[in-house]
Amino acid sequence: MIHKLDIKTNSQVELQEITDRVRDIVAASKIKNGICHIFVPHTTAGILVNEHADPSVVEDIAAQLDKMVPQKKNYRHLEGNSPAHIKASIIGDSRTLFIEGGKLALGTWQGVFFCEFDGPRNRSVMVKLTED
Repeated sequence: MIHKLDIKTNSQVELQEITDRVRDIVAASKIKNGICHIFVPHTTAGILVNEHADPSVVEDIAAQLDKMVPQKKNYRHLEGNSPAHIKASIIGDSRTLFIEGGKLALGTWQGVFFCEFDGPRNRSVMVKLTED
């Protein structure tokens, strides 16, 4: 079964934490040990696992991506959102996490983030769980 998370973003670039929403899906599944696949079906968005204790970390990541891939440049894509496509390609569209003892096996400081690079938009994240 695939679970769908609806995401609403409010700015062009936004890293929104979704850890608790994914944890809720895992808890409701009653799966003790398995795999949690998280996928973003959008070409201008991604999924990141990184520190969630200090919000300045994801702010730094977004700022550095903006430096690496500036909004204004001589991009050829006519739609005008080439930077969003490039940033999404760098971050990636999926993550695979382990489920151990009925919980996501994340490190103490790790969280799951939906990464918007072409917002604001209404988006979705797909979560599929498999049991060992």
